[in-house]
Amino acid sequence: MNRAAGILMPITSLPSRYGIGCFSQSAYDFVDWLKEAGQTYWQILPLGPTSYGDSPYQSFSTFAGNPYFISLEALIEEGVLTKKECDRADFGNKADDINYEKIYRKRYPLLRKAYERSNISENADFLRFVEENKWWLWDYALFMAVKDRFGGIPWTEWAEDIRLRWSNAMDYYCRELYFDIEFQQYMQFKFFSQWRELKAYANGKGIRIIGDIPIYVAMDSADAWAHPELFQLDENNVPTAVAGCPPDGFSADGQLWGNPLYRWEYHKNTGYDWWISRLWYCFQLYDVVRIDHFRGFDEYYSIPYGETTAISGHWEKGPGLELFRCMEQRLGWHEVIAEDLGYVTDSVRQLVRDSGFPGMKVLEFAFDARDSGSANDYFPHNYAENSIAYTGTHDNETIVGWYQSITEEERLMARNYLCDHYTPEKLLYKSFISLVMRSNAKTCIIPIQDYLGYDNSCRMNKPSTLGINWRWRLKKGELSEELKEEILAVTKRYGRMNWQ
Repeated sequence: MNRAAGILMPITSLPSRYGIGCFSQSAYDFVDWLKEAGQTYWQILPLGPTSYGDSPYQSFSTFAGNPYFISLEALIEEGVLTKKECDRADFGNKADDINYEKIYRKRYPLLRKAYERSNISENADFLRFVEENKWWLWDYALFMAVKDRFGGIPWTEWAEDIRLRWSNAMDYYCRELYFDIEFQQYMQFKFFSQWRELKAYANGKGIRIIGDIPIYVAMDSADAWAHPELFQLDENNVPTAVAGCPPDGFSADGQLWGNPLYRWEYHKNTGYDWWISRLWYCFQLYDVVRIDHFRGFDEYYSIPYGETTAISGHWEKGPGLELFRCMEQRLGWHEVIAEDLGYVTDSVRQLVRDSGFPGMKVLEFAFDARDSGSANDYFPHNYAENSIAYTGTHDNETIVGWYQSITEEERLMARNYLCDHYTPEKLLYKSFISLVMRSNAKTCIIPIQDYLGYDNSCRMNKPSTLGINWRWRLKKGELSEELKEEILAVTKRYGRMNWQ
């Protein structure tokens, strides 16, 4: 078995000049830094354009890329923007925080200016991109153009003719919004051109990209608007049921996500064409694909539309292994990670085993006083070889913040497991990282905040909250030579070195 290691860090968290991490030089510098630190993987979060709440798991499209990631520096070099124009824009004044409101208000006008100066309609590469991707790009570009025309409101509140895609309305908006549609296509062309260059650079350095796809699409998305037949919607394209998860120890009301649920019988009858296209597309973008909420393929939680909590939901059967057998038959073998966290039943465990995909193990879940038996799946001595081990994920506290928040009993459990009652608490995060790295799991992924020893002020996401998430980013200089050498040492120590 080739043991390997990697770092979890979203694109948004890269240090940057213009308010948010993107495909600028800092991304290439980070790839170099990963290589020199002996890493094999860079795990990122979904790359789609984000909607209300700024969550990468609620996107306007399952296929499109986020225009925020387009490097303004590259557009300056291209000559379609000036440095003065970009420097003058107010993207916020905190180097370690993303001000999404200012990003939204200032970045799009700059991108529009770049488009208007680009003569893009005469660019053969652009025309080829539009033609090759018209199976998703046209609907997305029209969707975003119409959404802008209606002031950003959800498509479910649009005028009936375009909401239901009547042919006369489609023809009208295609003519009326021609340049707005082309602007959306231009941004996608730039996004994917820059992403392909960055990924090729990373692969050339021996760094493999782990991408992330949500199981569900957002209700306010081009996918739901253009293909209502894929989802549990009625004749007026109103959901009959939506996604979420049931009440548990963390939430008495459960979680009401609101995503439309799949009409799995329809997908089955088409040979899962839409899902196969989605997965094929992801395999072009990433080297490894992590599928979020994998248990939803075994059973999914269905909540009647209109409910204000998840209490009255119920479980229904998903497509199970059939979807992934179909994927393998049509696309061949690809590397997939099954996000099998949370409440996992025996049938979910069996689905993960039958698929052959590695599941995820999170150290923070091990030291729970309510489940302290040695059989706990999250104790490192129980990690299967075919698994991906983490200290925590983007949804968890940082390892420092977690240790500060658990009970005294749980801290004692952790200390006893480490056989370490002497390391100062402020350095204990290093012991937890070593614990994961020496486990039997074939791959270990550590969030960059944990390597830096940061507390929960640098947490990426706190589920079921709004306005405080997805904002943290690195400041220039935090990826130091000292930290790189420290990561290199622990990676070598436990046989996870990237020698390529």
